[in-house]
Order: sequence, then structure tokens, then C-alpha cells
Amino acid sequence: MSEAKRFVYADNAATTAVSPSVLRAMEPYYTTHYGNPSSLYSIGQAAKRSLEAARRDVAECLNADPNEIFFTSGGSEADNWAIKGAAHLLAQKGKKHIITTKFEHHAVLHACAALEKEGFEVTYLEVHSNGVVRPEEVEAAIREDTALVTIMYANNEIGTLQPIREIGEICRRRGVWFHTDAVQAAGNVPIDVKEQNIDMLSLSAHKFHGPKGVGLLYIRKGIVLPNLIDGGAQERSRRAGTENVAGIIGLSTALKEACATMQERGERLTKMRDRLIAGALQIERSRLNGDSVRRLPGNVSLCFEGIEGESLLLLLDLEGVCASSGSACTSGSLDPSHVLLSIGLPHEVAHGSLRLSFSDGNTEEDVDYILERLPRIVERLRAMSPLWETIKSKNIQYDIREF
Repeated sequence: MSEAKRFVYADNAATTAVSPSVLRAMEPYYTTHYGNPSSLYSIGQAAKRSLEAARRDVAECLNADPNEIFFTSGGSEADNWAIKGAAHLLAQKGKKHIITTKFEHHAVLHACAALEKEGFEVTYLEVHSNGVVRPEEVEAAIREDTALVTIMYANNEIGTLQPIREIGEICRRRGVWFHTDAVQAAGNVPIDVKEQNIDMLSLSAHKFHGPKGVGLLYIRKGIVLPNLIDGGAQERSRRAGTENVAGIIGLSTALKEACATMQERGERLTKMRDRLIAGALQIERSRLNGDSVRRLPGNVSLCFEGIEGESLLLLLDLEGVCASSGSACTSGSLDPSHVLLSIGLPHEVAHGSLRLSFSDGNTEEDVDYILERLPRIVERLRAMSPLWETIKSKNIQYDIREF
């Protein structure tokens, strides 16, 4: 008899559950410590002290100075502020060229596209089949008029980790600002903005068991970006709007906890990740997307020929497994993932993608359960697919670049 159905949340790259300790830390700021930190009376000033303590805690996790931390509504706002702000500021010095990659999050790609409409030129670097950017290609793309290099720390779909330190060294040596979207990396891998020569960095709390709707932008001292949001004098007059104190407390608590447990948690998730990958690759005509080692501890990205990812997700959901076929931000699109296309996968293969992402709440039993259910579901979908029969009968071999 098969194992009874259980609930497995394996989409932590989309969002994570708020941890109980984070929820407890936030609760007073909704009830008893609800003062506006810009108010002069005692309850407001108490909120202000808590806000600044959270800023110090976050800065310590990143090896930044507290006055280099600016709280935002999340990673997308932080990305837009960094990219558009740097572009508009440095355009005044004749620098209207930006370098990024083809597999960035859409918060970066769409911000760059908006700047192109304003007359900026953007170089979109190719991504190789292992999903890792090559530093020498970044350097080769830098020009006299390059204002900014923006390359993500870890890819949100295939989980590959980029050579951030090497890219940062190149940018610092060439006098070009370097921004990294670290939304997926923060809390999962060590980050040191000084050692890694990072000028600006974005993160979002809900990716490491903090609340949704709060994030931050690290801006290195000496860089004064134009405001993205104008209004009041909050965040040292750099980002207007009453601060989300409860959310900021949640962010700092979650990031401190994630950094404190990073090594032990990383080892556990890596073991689970690798066991799931090894088991899933026993399925006929399956493949791992991205480098097998240089990836986030909890990320598994796979493709199965002859099936549609959406059907796979629906059948997994019926078995109690929450997963995705790519980024949650593009879940409404019928087009294959731009990330998978950027690493050389043909449309026919990219359509059959599956992303499973683990975090604190997952167990070895979850891996067992997925490995029991997944092969059956793939087999069922292929049995209904005329494409699969064609692939097998003609022995079609898609031109997939291997690494």
C-alpha cells in the first residue's frame, strides 16, 4: 500500500513561512508599541529606537554600516531604486551604459528595459549552460561610459551562485558601480558587502522566514542616489513613507536567525537537495538545470521531456506537494522560462520544468515522499502525451548544451 498523502511545501524560493520567533518579535509593534517613529512623544521614540536597533542588526549580518541600510517595501523596489537611481545620477556624467545578464529577475530586466526607453544602452550578457556568469565576460563588456553592473547573487529559478567577489573586484578596479540582487541569497549563503566589493545590494524578508512587504537596499557610503519615492524625511530623507516598523523588526529578527544557523542549515539542505536530484535524475530523459554544486543549498531545478510543467504542478498539488515551474512572479505566463532559455534549453524542454526549493521546515521524509510521487506523475503525463510517443519513436535528441 502506498504512503498516505501528506503536505509538503517545496516552494520556499517563492516565499517562506514566517517563523514563530519572528512573529512573536513583530506582534508588540502591532499592539502596544505601535507608535510612529517620526513622532516626538515617548511611544514614537520607542519605536524609533527599535527601528534603529534593527538597522544595526541587519548591518552586522551584511558587514555594512548602519547608515548604509535603507528599508524598502521589498526586493523589487530596492532593485528599481538601485538601477534607476544609479543610471539617472551617472547619466549626468555621460555614463549611460548598463551591464546585466539575460537571466535576471524581472525587477532588474524590466527596470533596464524602462531605462532603454529613456535612451540608455544595456548590454545583456549571455549565461552559459551551467547558469554561472563568467567574470572575464563582465570585464570585457565594461566601457568608458558604463555606469553600473547589476548581476544577481543567486538565480531565483535554477539557484546558481554567481562569482560575486570576482565581479565586485573587477567593477571596483574599473571604477564602475556594482549592484547585486541578493533576494534569493540572503540568509542562505554568507554575504560580506565590504569583502565582496558590493556597492549596492537588495534583499527581501519573505525569502528567509520574515514577513512579506519589507526589504532593504544597502547603499555603500559615498553613493547618494536620487530618491525613488519622494515625500517625508524618513530613512534620512532618502526613502519617504512611514516605516513599516513591525515588518522591519521581522526582517532583522529573521535575518539574524538565518545567519546564526546558516552553516548547519546549509549542510542539511544540501544533503536533502543532492538526494532529491540523484533520485529525480533516475527518471528517463530528465535533466538538472544549472550547476550541480555551485547552487543554493535548497534549490532543485529539473526538466522532464515530453510533459508540460503546469500539468506536473497540478498533479503534484493533488498529492499535497507545493512546487513551481519557475519564478512565482511570472506564474501567469504560458511562455517558457526566460532563465531556462538563457542557459540554452529549447522551448520543448523548458516547458517541462519543475522547481523544488527547501527551507527550515522540510525534512528527509519530504524528499522520500516527492521521490515516491514524482516518477508516477511524470509517467502518467507522458502516457497521455502524443509528444512523448513521438520523442521515443523517433529517438529525438534535443540540442541541450551540457556543462
